[in-house]
Amino acid sequence: MTTLLSIGFLILGYLSGSLPFSIWITWFVKHVDVRDAGSGHATTSNTIHQAGAGWAALVLILDIAKGFLPTYLALTMVRDDIASYIVPLTAACAVVGHCWPVFAQFRGGMGLATCGGALLAVSWISFSVAFGFWLILMLALRHPARASALTGLFMALLFWLVNLRGHEFWVAIMCGVIIASRFHADWNRTYSERWLSQEQP
Repeated sequence: MTTLLSIGFLILGYLSGSLPFSIWITWFVKHVDVRDAGSGHATTSNTIHQAGAGWAALVLILDIAKGFLPTYLALTMVRDDIASYIVPLTAACAVVGHCWPVFAQFRGGMGLATCGGALLAVSWISFSVAFGFWLILMLALRHPARASALTGLFMALLFWLVNLRGHEFWVAIMCGVIIASRFHADWNRTYSERWLSQEQP
């Protein structure tokens, strides 16, 4: 029964992450594929380009929610003796689903917001620390892909240093590797001064 429950949460995490809200919402609003803009990924920034900031804000909230919900359920429903690995694995599956969604030909987003939702489910402090770290890197580098890749790489170390060593630490390790690998592909991408997520002509 425990094994089935564990597998069930991993599947739930992947299916939740696979809900391609940016694709669905942009198609509903503009009848275009959000992946046709910017980086070619199903992201909030591309939703801004295709559908506007208001719809992008909705996409951001939903992308956070699809990481939050399965992680929160795993955290509250799984026994302590297996929660230590089911919770971070469920979070990682949600991020994998967001990046490679079964409902969108396995062409999805980058996983940052979904990882944020998983961290929020575990601890609002870990979410705040990770977001603050990402924001500092964004302001310093003015390059979203590099800031996000470095956040993925060093988030777990940062948590360890500030004594966040529970579920959030393992979520940061598992999700951080996925995020860093996803954003590495855009490491050398050029961004404009006016809007960081918009490519220069």
